[in-house]
Order: sequence, then structure tokens, then C-alpha cells
Amino acid sequence: MADKTITWPGNPYPLGATYDGKGVNFALFSENAEKVELCFFDSNGKETRISVNERTHGSWHVYIPGLKPGQQYGYRVYGPYEPQNGYRFNPNKLLIDPYAMAINGEIEWNEAVFGYILNHKDEDLSYNETDSAPYIPKCVVIDNTFDWQGDRLLNIPLHKTVIYELHTKGFTHLAPNIPDSIKSTYAGISHPESIKYFQSLGISAIELMPVHQFVADGYLLDKGLTNFWGYNTIGYFAPDYRYSSSGKSGEQVKEFKEMVKTLHAAGIEVILDVVYNHTAEGNHLGPTLSFRGIDNISYYRLTEDDKRYYMDYTGTGNTLNTVHPTTLRLIMDSLRYWVTEMHVDGFRFDEATALAREFADVDKWSAFFDILHQDPILSQVKLIAEPWDVGENGFQVGNFPAGWMEWNAKYRDGLRQFWKGDDQMLPEFAYRFTGSSDLYVSDSRTPTASLNFITAHDGFTLMDMVSYNDKHNEANGDNNEDGGDHNRSWNCGAEGPTDNEEINKLRKQQIRNFLTTLFLSQGVPMLVAGDELGRTQKGNNNAYCQDNEISWLDWKIKDDELLEFCARLIHFRMDHPVFCRKKWFQHKSIKGKGVTDIEWFLPEGEPMTDEAWNTTYAKSLGIFLSGDELNELTEKGEKIYDDSFYIMFNSHYETVVYKLPAERWGRSWLKIIDTYEGSFDAEGKSQVKAGEEINVMGRSVMILMRKTERNS
Repeated sequence: MADKTITWPGNPYPLGATYDGKGVNFALFSENAEKVELCFFDSNGKETRISVNERTHGSWHVYIPGLKPGQQYGYRVYGPYEPQNGYRFNPNKLLIDPYAMAINGEIEWNEAVFGYILNHKDEDLSYNETDSAPYIPKCVVIDNTFDWQGDRLLNIPLHKTVIYELHTKGFTHLAPNIPDSIKSTYAGISHPESIKYFQSLGISAIELMPVHQFVADGYLLDKGLTNFWGYNTIGYFAPDYRYSSSGKSGEQVKEFKEMVKTLHAAGIEVILDVVYNHTAEGNHLGPTLSFRGIDNISYYRLTEDDKRYYMDYTGTGNTLNTVHPTTLRLIMDSLRYWVTEMHVDGFRFDEATALAREFADVDKWSAFFDILHQDPILSQVKLIAEPWDVGENGFQVGNFPAGWMEWNAKYRDGLRQFWKGDDQMLPEFAYRFTGSSDLYVSDSRTPTASLNFITAHDGFTLMDMVSYNDKHNEANGDNNEDGGDHNRSWNCGAEGPTDNEEINKLRKQQIRNFLTTLFLSQGVPMLVAGDELGRTQKGNNNAYCQDNEISWLDWKIKDDELLEFCARLIHFRMDHPVFCRKKWFQHKSIKGKGVTDIEWFLPEGEPMTDEAWNTTYAKSLGIFLSGDELNELTEKGEKIYDDSFYIMFNSHYETVVYKLPAERWGRSWLKIIDTYEGSFDAEGKSQVKAGEEINVMGRSVMILMRKTERNS
């Protein structure tokens, strides 16, 4: 056992606790601290304090020879307690290392975790001398060595990417064929049953909802709820211990790596949903857990006129200070760590707009974007923005730099309104279906800049979107006042569950419409776990606090027909390059063919006119997609060809008679998909001739295929 009283100066970088096989180097940044103590804890909670005396450019550092992985630690940081000036130092508060690679346990809510005295007349201007150590989880020194056995990032091309958003616990907690010992864990996600499901579904990447160590809010726990989603980070380097099956200190890191390695071996990428816009410490009345007590004025955006308060562009009480170089380095170091040490393939940035605010305004050329663009590692992984926050001008869909994908909220809203039957939606539908060129064609961006989604974790599930007109969030305990009110949903004639067979039939038909549109649109599609099963949250469109049957996937009541339809759609998309193009449609004639690469048709079989596009009540159109000339090459430089398709969309409630276009567009067509019937025949046994009429039932999609001679 190491003698912790023997210390060497150590190095200011890397920050955090770094084991080198002979001992551990500790480094903590605090520009304004006056004194720093490193605190060790044994298995009984006994504390030993070591004074950190070396300081280099704001980094406090010390080396403990002989110290080994598994050691639990934290910090106490001394300095002025002047909230009105932005300083909130309080050495009575044990602090979590921002660079901790493992954190053991959860916050135990107690008055001691606050830097001020609760219910004091001066609120946070008061000073709390109670020791918080018994209530704060401890950081853990880890050995980061791991046998990756040659594993590396998969680098699946964006146009071949299909993303599946899931919650680590919610996906496996009720899974019948996964052992109880690993349900709700990283090991459960990489169990053979999970792998088999992902592969049969056809997805290429899973996007994990937050797995950085997070805090369950005290006010939720008091109501018998919890922070299930995890958008409340306190450790940007630490995989949350709650998703570890071993329960042993520090083992969550190894289990996470095993998960990634196993998924990669199965051809599946891992994308992390990350929350760098704010932390779990909240506003000026929040607890002192880490950043606030280490160097509040450096890590957080404070108001200019009174540094007691925090700028809140996130709706959570605080915003990380990405203008400060050390805070920016924290984010970049964290991202690089997850790529180089944990082998993740990309990131989805929660409220990414907040990261782009240099001062008050959103700046697409901010330091955050510049550094990411220049970084040789991070610029090569998948970067996905949630392009909005709650600040002024926070909605920035279409305004992120080249190299970024964006959650395309205009796609989500436009497709919901089209299938709901709203008027004047044809132009909007056309833009969204073809990759949203109105948003992304500039700045050298391609259709893959658009991450297309109908639903996400936040909002209704797909089944609830066709079953409820209004949210039903009573279980959240906020009088149904939380969650969005503009869902653009339609219950098909009854609110919630019903025994009416016609309504239930229509709901499944609408779901097939949404799925078909999603997976045949240009861009990168994202499916939310459970939507392919018909999962419901009983009308709750904000289930962030529901760690129960509302949020867990119930595999016993899955809709097998819907699952099969969805899986076949995804595989169908991946088999046909025309649906996952790397370049934009040109709407130009294909040489020698007398047709264009894309064309829009009236139900009468004639090309769309300007007048038809602007007809407010029009809800039906046909789309020709040519596979004869995609103007794209394989990796070996060979031209890519595909079959051609004629797709008829009808969001009107009545049947529309379509006349197929003239022979030059295709003499003979094979019927592939009909969402009204729920039929799916990838080879096409039913044949239709040019000029023939065909009935497209109300609220349905019909897809015809013309085999290309080169493929026949």
C-alpha cells in the first residue's frame, strides 16, 4: 500500500488522475483557488488529505508514487466565498474531479451538499460549513489499459448510416432473453440477443442517450421520480456506474469498452448523446458538487451586471463557459478521450446552439466549431447537432458548419403535418423528402447533413403520435404543464386506446406511412427504440422522470407485423442507392434518356406545375426517382446504377386515382409496397403498365419499381 504522505511534484498535464504503472499523477485546474487539497478515502470512508503545493499556469498537481488503481478520491478547494463577485469556494464541500474517469455512487441529497445554508434569509450569500463528503460519490483512479484486439472506429459512410436512438436501461430492462444479471447495463446492450436484434432490424449505429455520470435531481426523488434520461451531467469522462453489471468500483469503464468492441465486431457503431451545454449544479441555488466549488467564474457563464447569477441558455439553470480556454479544453479533452480510449464513433450534442454562443449571439464560426474542425481526431467522427437552445435566436436548423449533421426539426414537423392532412404542405414535403436542399445545399453540405426523424426521446412515441391529440403527463407531477403543446399529432378519431377496429387499423397505416417516408427520404434516418414495436408511453410526451413501465420497452406486447415491415424497409433502403444518395438531385435530363433524375407528377400523370405546387388543398403527388444515372461512384471509381422508382403519396382521406406517366419514364412497373394493405414485396409480383390507372387509397403510400437493365 502506497504511503500517501510521500508526494512528488508531478505534472500539470494531463488533467485528472493518470496511472502510469508506478504511481498516479493528479492535476486539477483552478485559476482562482488559493489552496487545494487532494482527499483520499478508504473502504470505510476514512479521509486522508494531501496538500497540493505545485501550481503551473492554473493547474494544481501532485504525484503519489506507488498509488494504484481503485483508490477513491476527491478535492477540497480554498478561496474567497463571494457569490456577488462570482466566487463560491468552500473547502467544506468535497468536489468531484471534472476529469474523473470513474465515479463510484450517486449524490445523497442532504443540506451539506449546498455551499450555502438552506432556507437562510440571505439564501446563497450565506455560508455552509457542514462537511459534504459523506454525501458525495467518490472519484476512482482507474487503469485504462485494455486489449482492444485490433478494434477501431468503423467509419461507416454517412449515406449508409441508419441511427437507432435508445436508452441503455430502457432497452434491456424487460428484455426476456437477456440474463437478469446484465439487464439495464452496457453488457445487456452488447448481449448476443441485442446484437441479433440490431442486425435483423438493419440499423448501422446505436445512439445512446446520456451515459456520462449524471445526477438524479433531489426534487424529483422527493416526488418518487428520478432523472431517467440523464441530461444532467457531472462527469464528462466517466461512464455512469448505474449501467454497470458488476457493481465494482471502476469496472464500468471496462464494461463500456467491452460493449463497444462487441458492437463494432457486429458492424454497429456507437454514438453518444452528450450534454456539454450545462452541468448538474443548476443555478445560484444549486448544490456545490464540482465545477462551482473548483472555479465557478471560469467554468460557468455568469451575468455581466451581477456575477451571483448564471446565464441560462439551456433552461437548466446554468451554461458552461465555452469562451474560457480551459472549459473549452475540458470539452475537447473529453471528446477525444471517448474516441481514442473508449472507441466511440461519434456524438450527438444536446442543445448544441449553446456551445456556439461566444457572447450572447450564436456564432457558427465560434471557437468551439473552429477547434472541432481543426482537430485531426474529432473532425473525422460523426458530429450531430441538436441545433437549438432556449436563448434568443436559439433555433439554428440549417446554420451549422460543414461537417455537421443536424436534427432536422423542419423535417419532423413538415412530415407530421403532411400525414396529418394539413393544407399547403406539398412544397414543404418535397424539400424534406429530397434532403432539405433549402437548408443544406450551401457551404458545400450534402443531403447527409439532414438527420431525419419523426420522433425522438423527447415527445410522443410514434404510436402515441397517431393515438393522442394532447399530451398526458399527469404522472410527472407537474399538473400536465410540462412537455410541449405543439405536437402536430392526430389521434385518428379517439383519444388514447380504443376498441374501434377501424381506428386501430388507420393508426397502424399511419405509422407505416411515417416509417416508409422516413426510410425512403434522402438524408440520414433516425429511429427511436420501440417505434418499430408500436411502443406507447400512454400519451406522456416528456417521460424524462419515468424510470418505470412508461419508459421501458415492453417486449411482450410488441407488434410483430410492424417490426417486420420496419426491418424490411431499412434493408430495402440499404439495398437501393437511389434512396441514400451522396449528392443532390439535379433535376436535369439524363443523357440519351429523355427523363430527369427526379420528377414530380400530378395524379393525372403529368409533371407538376407551379400552380399545382401552390394549390392549398392538394395532398397527393407522384415522385419519379431514376436509378439509371446517379452521378455517383463506388470506392473503386465505378459508376453506381440502381432500379428506378415511382412513389405515390396520398395524405388525403379519400382514394386518389393515379395515372402512370408516359412510357419514357418506364413501360412496366412492379408493385413493391402498399402501406394501406401493409404489403411489402421487394421483388414485385404485381405489374402495372405505363398510362394505366391505379387506386392509391386514402392516407397511404404506394411504391412501384422499374428494374434497370444493368441490374436484370
